[in-house]
Amino acid sequence: MSDCIFCRIVAGEIPANEVARTKDAVAFRDLNPQAPTHVLVVPVAHLSNAAATDSDEGERVVGRAVRLAVQVAAQLGIAESGYRLVMNTGADGGQSVGHLHVHLLGGRKMTWPPG
Repeated sequence: MSDCIFCRIVAGEIPANEVARTKDAVAFRDLNPQAPTHVLVVPVAHLSNAAATDSDEGERVVGRAVRLAVQVAAQLGIAESGYRLVMNTGADGGQSVGHLHVHLLGGRKMTWPPG
């Protein structure tokens, strides 16, 4: 999608502080970090949100994004202490970009409820 900022980041049209890339997803640092480690993992395939994963292809896309998030957590040294993975869906869920993405948050103790 030409008007999707995450599609444009994946395509290399918009620069990002990339930390990892596979053929299925790209991980880059969030511009407005909410924790010492805050990375967004964005699938290459455009899905609007988690609700769009209700298919075999959608399941594959989200599964590979989560797998990359777990690998990045290990790469960045937060796997042992723990981290949080978040997917926001819809306006009330806090989703601000209409492209499925996983927030990887770590580097500090997370509180509950999240807010």
